[in-house]
Amino acid sequence: MPWNARWSAFLLIIGSVLVSDFHYDLPEELISQQPLPDRADSRLLHLSAASGSLVDRQFRDFPDLLRPGDLVVFNNTRVFPARLYGRRAGLRSQPLSPRNPASRDFLSGQVEVLLTRQLQIDPNDWECLVRPGRKIGVGEHLFFGEKDELQAEVISRGEFGERHIRFALADDFFARIERIGHIPLPPYISRADSSDDRDRYQTVYARERGSVAAPTAGLHFTPEILSRLHDQGIETTQVTLHVGLGTFQPVRVERVEEHTLHSEPYSISEEAAAKIRQARTESRRIVAVGTTTVRTLEYAAQQAGEIQAGSGEANLFIYPGFKFLVVKALLTNFHLPQSTLLMLVCALGGKENVLRAYHHAVAQRYRFYSYGDCMFVE
Repeated sequence: MPWNARWSAFLLIIGSVLVSDFHYDLPEELISQQPLPDRADSRLLHLSAASGSLVDRQFRDFPDLLRPGDLVVFNNTRVFPARLYGRRAGLRSQPLSPRNPASRDFLSGQVEVLLTRQLQIDPNDWECLVRPGRKIGVGEHLFFGEKDELQAEVISRGEFGERHIRFALADDFFARIERIGHIPLPPYISRADSSDDRDRYQTVYARERGSVAAPTAGLHFTPEILSRLHDQGIETTQVTLHVGLGTFQPVRVERVEEHTLHSEPYSISEEAAAKIRQARTESRRIVAVGTTTVRTLEYAAQQAGEIQAGSGEANLFIYPGFKFLVVKALLTNFHLPQSTLLMLVCALGGKENVLRAYHHAVAQRYRFYSYGDCMFVE
């Protein structure tokens, strides 16, 4: 029986999981709007899944929480400036100002496009989100940059309002994107992106371009912390998962099992696969940095029962009841209520444990979301 069928049969036995079960109340002032001056100054809430104990720590303690023999796995994806401001064809108004990204007010002809995934290179097709969504129809032409440096046509519309657009041929496409694009800060950061975000909304080990959202658990690492891992004999490796539309996709159903994740491209090198297989053979603990790393490893393991080198499209939805094959511990930021990311953390740490930890974090005034503090679940 295919794995998805087995999982569906299991759900029939245990019953439905409600999205509302993953709600918690968060004061708006705890949503971090800016990164700390020093990445490693973040706080860390340490949760033991076995005992349920909670300990308030600093992120600088993280290397000391690891065990000899642990393998720490990072996601080395790189965020690119995927938010474009421009205009619709035939309308020469100024491009939308990014000064108030939360504003729903648009002057005639203004448009905002968030590139979420490149569908093919030639022709240069992308999946994207658009604003104002209702007004931008199939066949429309869009222009970006003060000198119309990039031009695109809307090819089709998706189920949830996303668009498929095709860019006209342009030399050095990504160089142009780097020049005119904006860092796609999440919607809960109620300010425009700045030049500092190009560095801070990026891990220090980012390498493979392709994400529209940072794997935020990695934002706390500095070269100093990575050196400490090396000096303590902690083995590390990297995989790649490019964060796409699924990050921005709300859960619109009542029962968790009815939700479907968008696919996101991933790749695992021969070196990384070999390290992960060896760690599993030797019964060493695999520690994932971020939920994106968890999804990559568990999806790959579900395909063949073991981690193999290769690439593909991952769409594994992890929530309580899931049987982890690879990951035994997780470093992660604090996530939105009723989000798929919170459900994943609950699957690893136990729903009661994790929600109690979130209530503790609110009471202790932890900083939440992308530029916020973090949590270590083991």
